[in-house]
Amino acid sequence: MSTRVFGKPIRRNEDERLLTGLGSYVDDISAPTAVHVAFLRSPEAHARIVKLDVSRAREHPGVVAVYTHTDLGEHDIELPLMIPHPCMPYPKTQRLLAHDEVHYVGQTIAMVVAESRYVAEDALELIELDYDPLPAVVDIEAALEDGASTTHTDSPGNVGAHLEQKVGDPDAAFREADVVFSERYSIERSAGMAMETRGVLADYDARRQELTVWDTTQAPLTIKGSLGSLFGIPYNKVRVKQPDIGGGFGTKVMFYPDEVLVPWAAIQLERPVKYIEDRIEHFIGSTHERKQIHDIEVAATADGVVLGLRDRFIHDTGAYIPYGIAIAQVAATQLPGPYRVPNFSVEFTAVYTNTVPVTPYRGCGRPQACMVIERVMDRLATEVGVDRVEIRRRNYIQPEEFPYHRGDILFADGLPVTIDSGQYDKQLDLLLETIDWEDFPAEKEQARAEGRYLGIGIANYVEGTGLGPYEGAHVQIEPTTGKVWVATGLTSIGQGLETALAQVAAEELGVEAHDVLVVTGDTQAMPWGVATFASRAAVVSGNAVAVAALEVRNKALGYAANMLEAATDDLELADGKIFVRGAPERHVTLKQVAIASNPLRYAFDDDARAATQFAPARRADGPQLPPGEEPGLEATGYYSPPHATWASGAHAAVVEVDIATGELTYVRYAAVHDCGTVINPMIVEGQVMGGVAQGIGGSFYERMAYDDTGQRRNASFMDFLVPYATEVPAMRLEHLETPSPLNPKGIKGAGEAGCIPVPALTASAIDDALSDLDVTIRDMPLDPCSLKAIIDAAPTR
Repeated sequence: MSTRVFGKPIRRNEDERLLTGLGSYVDDISAPTAVHVAFLRSPEAHARIVKLDVSRAREHPGVVAVYTHTDLGEHDIELPLMIPHPCMPYPKTQRLLAHDEVHYVGQTIAMVVAESRYVAEDALELIELDYDPLPAVVDIEAALEDGASTTHTDSPGNVGAHLEQKVGDPDAAFREADVVFSERYSIERSAGMAMETRGVLADYDARRQELTVWDTTQAPLTIKGSLGSLFGIPYNKVRVKQPDIGGGFGTKVMFYPDEVLVPWAAIQLERPVKYIEDRIEHFIGSTHERKQIHDIEVAATADGVVLGLRDRFIHDTGAYIPYGIAIAQVAATQLPGPYRVPNFSVEFTAVYTNTVPVTPYRGCGRPQACMVIERVMDRLATEVGVDRVEIRRRNYIQPEEFPYHRGDILFADGLPVTIDSGQYDKQLDLLLETIDWEDFPAEKEQARAEGRYLGIGIANYVEGTGLGPYEGAHVQIEPTTGKVWVATGLTSIGQGLETALAQVAAEELGVEAHDVLVVTGDTQAMPWGVATFASRAAVVSGNAVAVAALEVRNKALGYAANMLEAATDDLELADGKIFVRGAPERHVTLKQVAIASNPLRYAFDDDARAATQFAPARRADGPQLPPGEEPGLEATGYYSPPHATWASGAHAAVVEVDIATGELTYVRYAAVHDCGTVINPMIVEGQVMGGVAQGIGGSFYERMAYDDTGQRRNASFMDFLVPYATEVPAMRLEHLETPSPLNPKGIKGAGEAGCIPVPALTASAIDDALSDLDVTIRDMPLDPCSLKAIIDAAPTR
């Protein structure tokens, strides 16, 4: 007998419910007496408010209330700085409702609450808003020039943060180098576009003084603690639930004004209050990411071994810096990628602009860093006259060098970067075989003879995953059904978390994964934890589930040993039963053990009646628990990682460029991913493929465009180009498993990996396709028009 579920491609437990329309999203929550919110948002990127008159809106039929900052009283606050850092001279965070000055198009100024969203929208038109426009800061390079206008008139400049870090002696490396060159690379602004926009529903029970909030958040425990603290409500009287969610991508991990204002209004009005963001609001009100410009210098030997790097980059943080330097810090620390770089310095400046605030979006600084180092490797290969593959092999960290310490440079968890494990050469070998690398030159030559431009690109990445500080889990064998119940403080945002955690628990408890019910995103079920972000859920929560499940397993074996009058060491657990080794007919079910561990009687249940035949059931039938025993087969476990564990991967793609139109087609795509021990290969494949789709969007389609006045030029799906399924190629995906030595299950994260290398390898592939034209791609994302312009301006065109 055995029940092996860990590492198997089990179909996701949640899919049947979601695919048959039985999902429940924030807007599906029934609240018949709810009133609805619409926000007045700034039409200007930077302006001084000179008049704000809401009197006519308040008188409009169906309007329940209209609030400006003057109505908030003690709750007229700035949102918290989520991750402080001493390198920020004047950290700016957003007020719930703007005061005298607005700093980006879309900033919240007033809140209308009405009997319907339609009425609330109509009332917005009655608000009188007059303002004096101020100069808008949009260009991050111009923002740093002497005499530049400031994003905030009460601040001395536009520098949100400045940090320098150094490893080794870069200056000496450049003096000793045979090859020295410099390049400039940039990635433009983009954002997560989940199927479901953000939404909040709040209900306050004044008699019980209990606040319940349904939120599309990735961090319900953060919301719970913050709201309790802000409103003076005891922690256990605040319940935050994340129902089903149509995607997260980091955009929903932030703390937004509506997540405070909607619950505040529910308390004031003693009625349920609902806000559902529309798509335009999502474009101009929910956070963005990506914009960075890197100036990098490279020092290497004549045979292509990197001796040192010096990188200076500027990072667009938008109008506020609520997440601190997280994105820029991740980019800075992951810049060397999977390569030995003994000497490097990195300096970044985060710049305030009058644009939507910037916080992490899937990848969080890693695509930018990968773009830089992989483009450097391609340039270095050209400089020293070796193949792109060989130049990477000469610089890889080797297996015997792990754990590989990057010196004192600090990662996002505040700890020195230590890459725990990896097999980069083996990973590359598997990728080259999967993409048919050796056969491509002949394929390319044949295409050119036909007038077609094919190219092949390659890129490697590493990703710090599984950040702390901790996560917890509660595991219980349920006595009425015998099913396993698992609760975690994390949220499921479409990544298959419910199934992955079910497999972890099932493996420890000898049951099938479909017999495990996983509850996520409900602060009542698990009140302690952090959040779902940064490819950490499976690593941190998965190991917490394993800790709790192992304790439950040991409890169950102890009870069963008494019930079967056998030694614990002689028992085995599989197929939902505990049996005596070599005598499977002598067994008890987990349900019977759960019943026996509880002094209550379940008289209507056959298993309950059967359980009373065993010694522990008789012994526990008295009015008191036996000394040292606890009722129920349940336990709570926690896991705190010592530091990040580093996943890795290598991707390659063949592309075709139409030089007449600038169109780009991905002909085929291959990826090798190493996330340590694989819990469920189908889930990992889905995560990588979804990430690649977003990476393709960030390479050739998706770019948040602003004009010089800070107005959005493409705030709709008519103009913001999201790739369709027709633009995403079929993928060949291979798994490589290098277990992490840092956690008991050997797991590394997989959630963000797929999107990281795509801009870099796309640029590499376009260079190769247009090698006859001597084209070098340095900026991402492209689009047909920009690529056509590059082709037309090519030196050998």
